[in-house]
Amino acid sequence: MQPSSEQSPHHVYPDHWEADVVLRDGGTARIRPITTDDAERLVSFYEQVSDESKYYRFFAPYPRLSAKDVHRFTHHDYVDRVGLAVTVGGEFIATVRYDRIDATGRPASAPADEAEVAFLVQDAHQGRGVASALLEHIAAVARERGIRRFAAEVLPANTKMIKVFRDAGYTQQRSFEDGSVHLTLDLEPTAESLAVQRAREQRAEAKSVQRLLAPGSVAVIGVGRTPGGVGRTVLRNLVGAGFTGRVHAVNSSFDAGRETIDGVPAHRSLGEIGEPVDLAVVAVPADRVPEAVADCGEHGVQGLVVLSAGYAEWGAEGRERQRELVRQARSYGMRIIGPNAFGIINNSDEVRLNASLAPERPASGRIGLFTQSGAIGIALLSGLYRRGAGLSTFISAGNRADISGNDFLQYWYEDPDTDVALLYLESLGNPRKFTRLARRTAAVKPVVVVKGARHSGSTPPGHAVPVSRIPDSTVSALMRQAGVIRVDTVTEMVDAALLLADQPLPAGGRVAILGNSESLGLLTYDVCLAEGLRPRPPLDLTTSATPQDFRDALAAALADGACDAVIVTAIPWVGEDGEAESGDGEVLATALHAAAAAGPAKPVAVVHVEIGGLAEALSAATSTVAQPRPATQPFTAAQQAPPTQPRPAAQPLAAAQQAPPTQPLAAARPPSEAPKATAAQPPAPESAPAPDAAPAHDDPPRIGRIPAYPAAERAVRALAEAVRYAQWRRQAAVPGKVPDFLDDTIDAPGAAARIDALLGQDPDPRGRPLGHDEARELLACYGIAVRPTLPAPGPEEAVAAAARLGYPVALKTTAPHLRHRADLGGVRLDLDSEAALRRAYGDLTELLGAPAELRPVVQAMAPRGVDTVVRAAIDPAAGAVLSFGLAGAPSELLGDTAHRLVPVTDRDAAELIRSIRAAPVLFGWRGAAPVDTAALEELLLRVSRLVDDHPEVVSIALEPVVVAPQGLSVLGASVRLSPPPARTDLGPRRLSNY
Repeated sequence: MQPSSEQSPHHVYPDHWEADVVLRDGGTARIRPITTDDAERLVSFYEQVSDESKYYRFFAPYPRLSAKDVHRFTHHDYVDRVGLAVTVGGEFIATVRYDRIDATGRPASAPADEAEVAFLVQDAHQGRGVASALLEHIAAVARERGIRRFAAEVLPANTKMIKVFRDAGYTQQRSFEDGSVHLTLDLEPTAESLAVQRAREQRAEAKSVQRLLAPGSVAVIGVGRTPGGVGRTVLRNLVGAGFTGRVHAVNSSFDAGRETIDGVPAHRSLGEIGEPVDLAVVAVPADRVPEAVADCGEHGVQGLVVLSAGYAEWGAEGRERQRELVRQARSYGMRIIGPNAFGIINNSDEVRLNASLAPERPASGRIGLFTQSGAIGIALLSGLYRRGAGLSTFISAGNRADISGNDFLQYWYEDPDTDVALLYLESLGNPRKFTRLARRTAAVKPVVVVKGARHSGSTPPGHAVPVSRIPDSTVSALMRQAGVIRVDTVTEMVDAALLLADQPLPAGGRVAILGNSESLGLLTYDVCLAEGLRPRPPLDLTTSATPQDFRDALAAALADGACDAVIVTAIPWVGEDGEAESGDGEVLATALHAAAAAGPAKPVAVVHVEIGGLAEALSAATSTVAQPRPATQPFTAAQQAPPTQPRPAAQPLAAAQQAPPTQPLAAARPPSEAPKATAAQPPAPESAPAPDAAPAHDDPPRIGRIPAYPAAERAVRALAEAVRYAQWRRQAAVPGKVPDFLDDTIDAPGAAARIDALLGQDPDPRGRPLGHDEARELLACYGIAVRPTLPAPGPEEAVAAAARLGYPVALKTTAPHLRHRADLGGVRLDLDSEAALRRAYGDLTELLGAPAELRPVVQAMAPRGVDTVVRAAIDPAAGAVLSFGLAGAPSELLGDTAHRLVPVTDRDAAELIRSIRAAPVLFGWRGAAPVDTAALEELLLRVSRLVDDHPEVVSIALEPVVVAPQGLSVLGASVRLSPPPARTDLGPRRLSNY
């Protein structure tokens, strides 16, 4: 909202302070600066505040605001006096203001760095987290304006406001003076304040999703009067799914006397319904949507699913229409799924919501599915249905103008009905936030992602997101760093989901292979090796094997302590009459289920060829009771009693001689969550073990579906993803850290001063590259020593430089087309005398060109080692990325480069240098001496700290970094500075801009 021309001339209206926020109850509100045009709104707001709240604000009865008060509270200079308001439907529901003060408490201007702050929240909106959100935003504004502390006077009886300050996580001091509590808050963010902010964000955003997925009543706006059409289809699907709430059909064209349609109450508007509506499904043409949204907002609807098309996917005009849709909905406190959405499904027996175009509600299960594409959503629903998998929730968000995959990660994190999260994404609106949320969610349940539009070079229609400059391979590496299981196709997503949803996580990569086809077993063995697993030689049961033989062999494999997972391969077997049987799949499935249920909890997958009914039978639970998966302590090595001794025929796996296996990994929920009872998961009886206890062997058999695959490579790939994810979970349980010794050798204030001086008072927004000496001095502040390089425009200067540096030296060209190209003759090494140097200089200029073109330099020789390259850059979409590879062809030609998000920990640094394919070169490949990887890891940590501490450093390239058996040498460095880019992952909570 722009102010009138009457506003203070000191500063223009700060529109970047405007923000949409999600409140504690899941509703939205807008925070913006108060302007001179808000006088009437302020007076109206104040009239609706109770006398008690007014007393708490002014410490005396204050029934109404005077004209002088109104003027003072609406006129601000946005520097020393700032006021913010929270609005819903365009009206104020809360305000906050600060006034800069000096040490005596009198009004002041900069450089005074303290301000007095005061809040007022309308009574009807207290308890929604409004004051907490306002405190985050007014604190950010104050820091921007050079204010470092807030002072507040609060009456002791105003316990709610005292709690807001106390729980914010800022460093604070309290005292009791003159009958009031005096509070002082240091506004510098702390680890605690950031944790509080993100916890509130998670609860609020999860609640906003929960309100959409579990409404008490649904209105479908745009239900056609004749069969067919989008609205009528959704209405039919809602009723057909058995929605447990109330359903209403709305169409302004209904006849006045019409009471029902398809057995559902029919209304011409929401106002006719006569009761609250929680969710509205909008299925009207785009030009009529604003009218429908206004009707919803005025009647208290909490959320919208907009199926209507004609928005950003239709070009610039549609994009503006989409922005206005989000702006209008949020102004009423509503969140949106869509537009151009396929719909949402919630399979909870307490809800049974199918507000989508899917004709059948999928089976209930433990998988949550989010997709940005309706077509891909249909494909995934079909694939999961064919494979017997069930869903907890399904969301197809279309253009995802408001609610996105990030919101559903917030919801699934604590959802006890979801064990696996699947996301098909075509764009990442807030990549840094996605990485943070995915890492946290992946620590308790698998997150599987397919990223579409990877190579198109453009944003999918309808998606307004930052454009990333990093290649897709880097995006994949960063996702894996966050624990995300990144797969390439929706088929691979379904394959992985089946294994993760119903099987325990493997404790390692040791795989037993058994079956009745030697060829299929060998093929499976080869694929296991290709995927980095450790398969045991396949056990061939021969084509005469019976289901009982399969059962015995599987039982023995599961009991083997040297086995972490089992892949069963099956082809039609030979019956008693000598004829090949396609097999009764149910018989074999029963045998495999029995063995899996009786043995230790290890993942089992089946590869089958033309065995009728096997996949269906394996995907069916062996009981109507679905047991919850272990909830906590997933990495405890609890010993299990050995299983019952298998039949002698199954002895080839030598299970009887193995030590009892350790407890494998299991999917976990957040520590505070316990599984809630549903129709498919009743409360555990009193005799059942505690959720975090390792299952005893004499407990009832473990119930679970066994995933079946039509090809060995699909089963193995799914298992390999589970193995890698389980390994990440084990490592994430004990997070890495940044070593303390770095602090003693880092001069962060000195680096900041140098950066400020280099950028100047009016920095070029395009940034500026640093010269060699400038880069050396900045890097030295972080303990990164770059070997000196001296210019050599002529042979005499080269000789003088060598005398200064000391022989032996290297002579290099720095021309862009020859830089780091020793293969083109632009580098001469080990020049140990003046004669050798003069000779090399002459050869260089004769071969490649004049000195002015070559720009030669002289540098002291470094100890021999492996040439590597370390880079860091800030990507506008992904954030700061640290990269490592071997210099030259491995990284430049073959793309053998590893990446991690900044800041990196000691574990990240160690993994970074070990994750490139050429890593063996660093560790003594073919008899060479291993290099000093500890020094290399320290260098990576220092570069990470520099980029993380100073966002103005937008790129660093250290090339080459020669790593010797003892120590390393940085021979070249380039640094680029730029005004710091905006950070979307820090600062106060806010929804993405529309």
